[in-house]
Amino acid sequence: MTESKNREPVDMIQQNALHLETVMKEQRTQKLYTGFHINPAKKLHIFTDKPNIIPRKEEEDPAVLQAIQRARLEPVKKYFHPLTEAQEIGWISTPLLASDRSDRRLHFPRQNTDITKYMEAVWRSKKQG
Repeated sequence: MTESKNREPVDMIQQNALHLETVMKEQRTQKLYTGFHINPAKKLHIFTDKPNIIPRKEEEDPAVLQAIQRARLEPVKKYFHPLTEAQEIGWISTPLLASDRSDRRLHFPRQNTDITKYMEAVWRSKKQG
């Protein structure tokens, strides 16, 4: 506490030097980002024109249309590899083996027994009654 009372007031030159040093540090790490695009997660609300204004036909910018179409694509179609750990799950969604219904090792069709046939008849009668 005694040090804070005995501290000399900071003069304008020191304040200016501290401010200049802070600005220089910020400019060293600052990146200027100008590649803006439409957020695909938010809905784009388009409002109609007023009824008393004659509508003008304006040319559509193909770059904007292409950016909108690209934003609507699935991540698998947009990127070559997954960008996050969560995208790695299910990134390759094609089956490893072709589905062959005649192969009994991988295909287990529904089988009926006397008990399942009886219960199926009970359920049908409950639906009708």
